Amino acid sequence: MPDVTLPLPVVRAVLNPVFRVMLHHRLPFGVQRALMDWGSAAQRAPRGTHLEHVRLGGRPTERVSVGPVSDSATVLYLHGGGYTVGSPLTHRSLAAYLSRETGCAVQVPDYRLAPEHPFPAALEDAEAAFLELVAAGFRPERIAVAGDSAGGGLSLALAERLRDRHGLTPAALGLIAPWTDPNEVPTRNRDLVINKPWSRVCAAAYLGGGDGQDAGYAPLLGDLRGLPPTYVQADKAELLHDQCTRLVAQLRAAGVPTEFTETEGLWHVAQLQAALVAPAAAVTVELGQFLRQALRPAQTRSIG
Repeated sequence: MPDVTLPLPVVRAVLNPVFRVMLHHRLPFGVQRALMDWGSAAQRAPRGTHLEHVRLGGRPTERVSVGPVSDSATVLYLHGGGYTVGSPLTHRSLAAYLSRETGCAVQVPDYRLAPEHPFPAALEDAEAAFLELVAAGFRPERIAVAGDSAGGGLSLALAERLRDRHGLTPAALGLIAPWTDPNEVPTRNRDLVINKPWSRVCAAAYLGGGDGQDAGYAPLLGDLRGLPPTYVQADKAELLHDQCTRLVAQLRAAGVPTEFTETEGLWHVAQLQAALVAPAAAVTVELGQFLRQALRPAQTRSIG
């Protein structure tokens, strides 16, 4: 449970105008980034959070841990933000909650953002981060990859690239409302957090001069066979719910062990507010427990 539990209607009433202003398609991305970093102060990390500033795959990275953590397993977390905003700071609290639940350090790289660095820059940074963890001694099956929204799509694209280019498979994928096909135009104008004009501007900025049918850009269009066990979370009211439902169906059709949690009454990546909202904390715990189980040594998993 969070330290402070606020009623859902109160939190929704506060967040609605905040996101309408913060994620406006006419607002320069630099301003959006500054506002998101400033607003992250309200997302408190759990007691005992330890933060290290390191480099991973050539990028500044926050290594977040709570309490004693494993020295043989870790979580690579790719933050969301439409590939244009967001940072390790905006996702520090969520990373800390996942560290507490998994018993592992959570590595959050500050991957390059569009439009300054369009596709495939973010994917290249994620790939480099994973490979550096392997080079540092972590076995691929002891590295879980997780992310939210664009970071969830990036996590799926990374898993496909690791399989195809390096023959590597992470322990698991933990995907919070993953944006796995930026080509898709939402059928509604907005949910509490995301709006259609902003998402289209982000999609175009990330694509740059690339090919929208490239599975690295839209991993939902790629081959899903052979991916690791995957857990997907989405709220039924958010713009990405239908896309998440389709992803889950395709993963299962491809033979990927897949779990799917659908919430009602939350919002896009409500897990960021786990410190304030009990239902958001609950699904964050579920994700952490899934990753913890996947990161246990194989012989330990087999005997329960």
